Amino acid sequence: MVYPSENKGNGRDFERDEPEMVEKLVAVNRVAKVVKGGRRFGFAALIVVGDGKGRVGTGHGKAKEVPEAIRKATEAAKKNMIRVPLREGRTLHHDVDGRSGAGRVHLRTAPSGTGVIAGGPLRAIFDCLGVQDVVAKAIGSSNPYNMVNATFEALKSIQSPRQVASRRGRKVSDIVAQRETSRGGSTSAHANIAADTE
Repeated sequence: MVYPSENKGNGRDFERDEPEMVEKLVAVNRVAKVVKGGRRFGFAALIVVGDGKGRVGTGHGKAKEVPEAIRKATEAAKKNMIRVPLREGRTLHHDVDGRSGAGRVHLRTAPSGTGVIAGGPLRAIFDCLGVQDVVAKAIGSSNPYNMVNATFEALKSIQSPRQVASRRGRKVSDIVAQRETSRGGSTSAHANIAADTE
């Protein structure tokens, strides 16, 4: 027996529940395809989207017109979203590096009040992700595609103390204390992080 409340074919309920997304246009390029009669020109767009609460995605779209390329890129970005654990909801849990082609990025956690020290595609990613304090440095290639891919590779490798503790079979408080000791900080000042960690 099929109940009316379980009929989800129209998808309208999902559209209402979808969180508001932050969209950033990173790059728009004019591209050409060589065919027998000459060249066909179009546009390629690189988009970053996020919910500002730890979820972010990137997408690439091509079309004959810019608006259509942006629409395709946005749809692709929403399908490729990842979740990144954030410390206190404002910064990264630890420093991390990422690489894509000739591009490399170094992301550093930062104390409260630092702000987003990053430029170009990196700033767009952090704005969509919801990061408020971070220091980012891009090394090598300035190609926006390489920079975005390198940043996402770095973000995918971030682990919260809860994830590390689960993998090692230890307590979250032990992981937090060990991490703060290695930074030269006070363990008592950060003891409450464990309870709020994802």
